[in-house]
Amino acid sequence: MQIGVHLPHVGYKAGPDSIRRAAEQAEGLGFDDVWVSEHIIVPKDASYPPSAVFYDPVLTLTWAAAFTKRVRLGTSVLVLPMRHPVPLAKELATLQNLSEGRLILGAGTGWMEAEFDALGAPFRERGKRMDEGIAMMKAVWHDDPVSFQGRFIPAKIDVMRMLPPPSPPIPIWIGGVSEAALARSARLDGWHGSSRSTPAEVAAIVARLRRDRPEASFTISMRVPLEKDHAAMHDTLAAYEAVGVQHMVVEPKERGLENWLSAVETFGRARLRAA
Repeated sequence: MQIGVHLPHVGYKAGPDSIRRAAEQAEGLGFDDVWVSEHIIVPKDASYPPSAVFYDPVLTLTWAAAFTKRVRLGTSVLVLPMRHPVPLAKELATLQNLSEGRLILGAGTGWMEAEFDALGAPFRERGKRMDEGIAMMKAVWHDDPVSFQGRFIPAKIDVMRMLPPPSPPIPIWIGGVSEAALARSARLDGWHGSSRSTPAEVAAIVARLRRDRPEASFTISMRVPLEKDHAAMHDTLAAYEAVGVQHMVVEPKERGLENWLSAVETFGRARLRAA
């Protein structure tokens, strides 16, 4: 199983030095990748996310890429229907090329209606905007010249060019457990779930996805909290691996940066010893 770690780009421990130190630590400990999440703007009294301090995911990964050479760079997840796909496609292609091909695009439809309202994005159309946005990004990445007429997203691309394309192509993993999300995953490169789904629930999801995508290159991934009890953490990872999960992202919950880094260090060294 491959293991990634979520970067400290959320809350008051976040900052340029925190992100740099965490990315360098992850690479030094042999983690496979580093990950970020997304909220652009949130209601003042929202119960989640736990902090409104939330660094932009694409810029955070660009910063992390500058201090690393090997670890992949993932989003868990970008909320594509909130964004216009053309400038986002340019940003992601640039990051893919600057990092020499290390990006994984984890994407989801989102759930916070107030955030969509603040951005002027229609919440009720987010599934349709998700599919059209992915199609639009893939078109501008792969077609030269490109033409694309948006139906749900304002865009009229008529014999235009966007260069350079991402090299290699950016894999897209889809988050979510609805039938629409799973069908979307099966059309792309992977599924990226969360700890809200138990191993038993994930087993059913894996069986459904593997009917359409049996090849090992289609990745089944999960994001889970990093537990302080390392025996329990080992059991959690083993339970998901047993039902077909190939990749895990662990997310430390410590508030202070030094405690956060220490938790990752302890877990990472335990994983190295086990390997």
